[in-house]
Amino acid sequence: MKRTTAITPRLSRRTFIQATGATLATTSVLNASSTHAGAHAKVPAAAGGIIKVGDFTVRRMGYGAMWLTGEGIWGPTEDPAGAKAVLRRAVELGVNFIDTSDAYGPNTNEEIIAAALYPYPDDLVVATKGGFTRPGPGQWTPDGRPEHLRAACEASLKRLRLETHHVYQLHVPDRKVPLEDTLGELARLKEEGKIQHIGVSNFTLEQLRLAQGLIDVVSVQNRYNVAIRESDPVLAACEQDGIAFIPWGPLGTRTKESDALTKLQEIAGQRGISKYQAALAWLMTRSDAMLPIPGTTSVDHLEENVAAAAMRLNETEMAALG
Repeated sequence: MKRTTAITPRLSRRTFIQATGATLATTSVLNASSTHAGAHAKVPAAAGGIIKVGDFTVRRMGYGAMWLTGEGIWGPTEDPAGAKAVLRRAVELGVNFIDTSDAYGPNTNEEIIAAALYPYPDDLVVATKGGFTRPGPGQWTPDGRPEHLRAACEASLKRLRLETHHVYQLHVPDRKVPLEDTLGELARLKEEGKIQHIGVSNFTLEQLRLAQGLIDVVSVQNRYNVAIRESDPVLAACEQDGIAFIPWGPLGTRTKESDALTKLQEIAGQRGISKYQAALAWLMTRSDAMLPIPGTTSVDHLEENVAAAAMRLNETEMAALG
């Protein structure tokens, strides 16, 4: 039996949005009317505004599902019911961009997303990744061979119960395989209708420019937060070229203490918000190309993160953080 997918109704809805939503695309949350503010109270993620990922329009506060796995990002989550509750609550809050990967589990992260959310809401974009193999807990081995990516892409379609990937991202470049070969296979998969849009992850600026000469890159997912900014040149390129920049590790929770993190904690205290909300507010203020995907296994923490979609730092605070 042919597997049903949410793609067809999604496109019809988005065609309507694209035809009528030019005003919405230019409306700043800082200048929102009281009517809009009321809507945002019901759908908190909407307060962050919107961003284009290829021909999809999504809200700028996403959700990263990686932590809905076992320890070491290995095996299934120990709390399937709790994981499903987090995913469903994210959608209720207006989050319509969810990031995952076949490497998370491996495989189990995609499975829990489908179990929780399929059939998918019309406007939900599920972005997955391929290009890593997992020999064991905490172990990550790049594999950019065309045959591996093809098999990985097709297996992810089955787990996510999709006929075509909304956004399929190369998780990491494989130094043992020419990038042209790796991306060439993704281009072929797109031509075959198995991928709608291609993104890349953990790319340098040089690698991004090479990729852009081969495929249409709609997103870049690199590690980035207030204390780790090595990808500033990549972010600038994304801003210039209209590419969504997806910062992984956005909260800086696994980052060594730094002056920036200390200052961020001070700003959070002065504002009466959490340091995680301050970290997300910095990202949202830093660039309109930013699409944060904070992850959590807690509904309470999820709600706290999504509430940060409405938060921005002022010029003085941004200057203090460098």
